[in-house]
Amino acid sequence: MTDSVLTETHGRVGLIRFNRPEAMNALNADVVAALAAAIDDFEANPDIGCLVLTGSDTVFAAGADIGFMKDFSYLHAYRTDFVTTGGWERLKTTRKPVIAAVAGFALGGGCELAMMCDMIFAADTAKFGQPEIRLGTMPGAGGTQRLPRAVGKAKAMDLCLSARMMDAAEAERAGLVARLYPAAQLLEETLKAAQTIAGFSLPVTMMIKESVNRAFESSLNEGLLFERRVFHATFTLDDQREGMQAFADKRKPVFRHQ
Repeated sequence: MTDSVLTETHGRVGLIRFNRPEAMNALNADVVAALAAAIDDFEANPDIGCLVLTGSDTVFAAGADIGFMKDFSYLHAYRTDFVTTGGWERLKTTRKPVIAAVAGFALGGGCELAMMCDMIFAADTAKFGQPEIRLGTMPGAGGTQRLPRAVGKAKAMDLCLSARMMDAAEAERAGLVARLYPAAQLLEETLKAAQTIAGFSLPVTMMIKESVNRAFESSLNEGLLFERRVFHATFTLDDQREGMQAFADKRKPVFRHQ
């Protein structure tokens, strides 16, 4: 793993940080491959129950590295299946919960990566946008698909067609951001929330994540059936028995993540 992505462990939380300050954390093949490798490591670690993805105090990620892409041909992009391959969508397949902690700019591919996470916590300095139209191209990693699901068609059209940026307050009102904090408190509060999530039963957090995501891929009746069957499956878990027994005993449960 290169130093373009740094990792830390905070109890049961894995922290992943973009680290290309000279390029405003712009995303290239090296950064994305390092991100995917970090996710692989944390996913394989049974002692990690939640991930946090962040950048610096001034920029989450300013988009894909234009110098990296500017000479692409259609044939090259098509043959390599650019964005699908090389780790660009590894966040989408992460089974453990992931929180994006966004301060400063999350633009283009940076905004799209944040939206691949399960929720976005933002500093009051955060700015989100899909400015690809300024470059004669369009979002290619979910900007025209995830953004409308988060904020609705009108705002998604506005951001993608006008290239304007949405500030943190508007992003929270629109539903893109789950929690909003002063910049100085963002990482501390995000890690605190991640520790709370990681303290619950890992199989159950993974089941909840899968069920919520299913809501966007199925009809209501199919989604309800999926939820019910996964709910039934929780009754095979040691953690379910411990959680309910602890409630009956009026004590805090000790989950074993199995």
